[in-house]
Amino acid sequence: MKIDCHSHVNGRRQNWGWDHNDRLIDAADKLGIDKLCCSIPIMSGMPKPDEIEICNDDVLECMRRYPDRILGYCFVNPGYVNESITEIERCVIKHGMMGIKLYNQFKCSDSIVYPIVEKAIEFGIPILEHAGYITDPEQALSQPKLSHAGDFASLAEKYPEAMLIEAHIGGGGDWEWAIKSLRHSPNVYLDTSGSVIDEGIIEIAVRELGADRLVFGTDMTMEGGVGKVLAAKLTESQRESIFWKNMQIILDKKRV
Repeated sequence: MKIDCHSHVNGRRQNWGWDHNDRLIDAADKLGIDKLCCSIPIMSGMPKPDEIEICNDDVLECMRRYPDRILGYCFVNPGYVNESITEIERCVIKHGMMGIKLYNQFKCSDSIVYPIVEKAIEFGIPILEHAGYITDPEQALSQPKLSHAGDFASLAEKYPEAMLIEAHIGGGGDWEWAIKSLRHSPNVYLDTSGSVIDEGIIEIAVRELGADRLVFGTDMTMEGGVGKVLAAKLTESQRESIFWKNMQIILDKKRV
């Protein structure tokens, strides 16, 4: 059993390199991935509510097309607070999405994000946010609102009831700093995805945080995403927790 906590589908506003979403399902079949939690975030600028609704509608269409495989995150821009709350209610209550996806329009520690977090707590759903700790100054300038582990720790302290997932520990930057910065934030989960597959990344995360705080993800690096967990020096119980049990526990907490 494998639940990919961080994946994406193609839509009208974003193409991830697949010529058809059937390709994603085919790849998941080959890798033994049973379910994929998917979104279509707009990765630049300050997307408007009508643009965001198109993205979420495309995810909903994939949920209908692959009802036993695709679970949906509702992407929102916290800058439009009222519209974001309305969109979360539409996607989660009416259409059954399982979580909220945030990109880097705002740092997750910014107070503008608080109403989104409070709605997630009310509904018993997780928030997955794009993150990284970029050490190269030039690269950092290109993503000034990029959240890092310190931002997650700050938000987690304010909202200990929230279920927060820091995206792609293997997404680039200083991943060891990120892991250690979350030691005292038990309600922050770390997703294992990302194209960085450094040796020891999973083992260090388990050592510092415990296997019960890691959730398997690929972020479209599917072979590497599966391979880094299979190759890690883990017990079978730890591997099973990471591959699906931890995410299933999160999914089971949904209240609407």
